[in-house]
Amino acid sequence: MPNHIAENIRSIRNQLPTHVTLVAVSKTKSVGLIEHAYQAGQRDFGENYIQELQEKQPKLPADIRWHAIGHLQSNKVKYIASYIYLIHGVDSLNLIKEINKQALKNNRVINCLLQIHIAQEETKFGFSYEECEELLHSNELQKLKNVQVLGFMGMASNTDSKLQVRNEFRTLKKFFSNMASSHANISILSMGMSQDYAIAIEEGSNMVRIGSLIFGERNYVK
Repeated sequence: MPNHIAENIRSIRNQLPTHVTLVAVSKTKSVGLIEHAYQAGQRDFGENYIQELQEKQPKLPADIRWHAIGHLQSNKVKYIASYIYLIHGVDSLNLIKEINKQALKNNRVINCLLQIHIAQEETKFGFSYEECEELLHSNELQKLKNVQVLGFMGMASNTDSKLQVRNEFRTLKKFFSNMASSHANISILSMGMSQDYAIAIEEGSNMVRIGSLIFGERNYVK
């Protein structure tokens, strides 16, 4: 049994304030490794690839809270709508509408985070702050009764500049606080990964997505 997984989870949890949720990023990791993390008390797992999640979900305990953390295509929502716990990367109104449609079919409300583009890289997805605020106040969103926006997700620039990363997180936290003051459901700020979660927590994150520090370096699927 890879004891290092349990040890890694304990070590990370010891560094996290009690109000911060740890999402173990289990993409490319085997069912067996996820089971070891589960036995160590981990319940929140994040997956990027819907086909991979579909293969794993039936083989693992039913009380796992599955998080869709990658860029989600609208045509993939139907495959996870019956069980997904939280969708992190919601980056368009069309995607929200599809999530609402599939949630309605499954007679449930699906929780979502709006992805905000906070990084310098153009390759990252997400709303601008202005687009996000406009959406939150829109009548179109209010009509969608089977989707609940609980907060925001942001990915900082891939840079060696800790100051830049900190400033990006800090700006998102300020936006989060402003929106939470006028929207009762806004309560989750998902920012921080293995390389920058400590800075993210210092800047106000209450949900971090950590993979390699738990499971080891990623196994890339060929």
